[in-house]
Amino acid sequence: MSSVEFNTLLVGNADFLKPFAYTLTKDNEQAKDLYQETIFRALTNQDKYLEGTNIKAWLFTIMRNIFINNYRKKSKNRMITEPVISDFFINYQRGVVGNNAETTMRTKDVHLAMYKLPVIFKQPFLLYLEGYKYFEIAAILQEPLGTIKSRIHFARKILKTQVQR
Repeated sequence: MSSVEFNTLLVGNADFLKPFAYTLTKDNEQAKDLYQETIFRALTNQDKYLEGTNIKAWLFTIMRNIFINNYRKKSKNRMITEPVISDFFINYQRGVVGNNAETTMRTKDVHLAMYKLPVIFKQPFLLYLEGYKYFEIAAILQEPLGTIKSRIHFARKILKTQVQR
C-alpha cells in the first residue's frame, strides 16, 4: 500500500477516534493530545499496517495502548511524600497573634446561660458535657433514654437562643 493510499484511508477513518479519546481521558485537551499522538504513531508505523485489516480497530488499539502507557507513566511518577521534621520548621517562625477577648466573653456567656437553665434540663446537659453517654445519663437520673435525649436537645435550643442575643 502506498503512502498516499494509507494517508487517505487514515484521514477517512480518523474522525471516529475523537469521541473515543474523550471517553478515555474525560478531558478535552488531553483527548486532543491523545488523538494527535495516535495519528502520529499510525503514520510512523505505516509499514506495520497490513492491507485489508480493519483500520478502525488498528487505530483504536494504538490509541488504547498509548493511553494505558501514559497512565502507567503517570502512576509511576507519583511521588509519595511523608512529612519531614524540616517541614515543621519552615513555618515555625511565623506567629499568629490571636485576640482571645471575644472568645473569652462568649465562653462566659455560655457558662452563665448553662447555669440559668431549668434544673430539669441542666442536670442531663451538664452530665453530657462531662462526657457521659445518653444511656449512662439515663441510668444516673433514672429516666427513660428518650426523655434524656429530648432534654439535652431542648437545653441546646435554649442555650442557642440565649447566647445569640
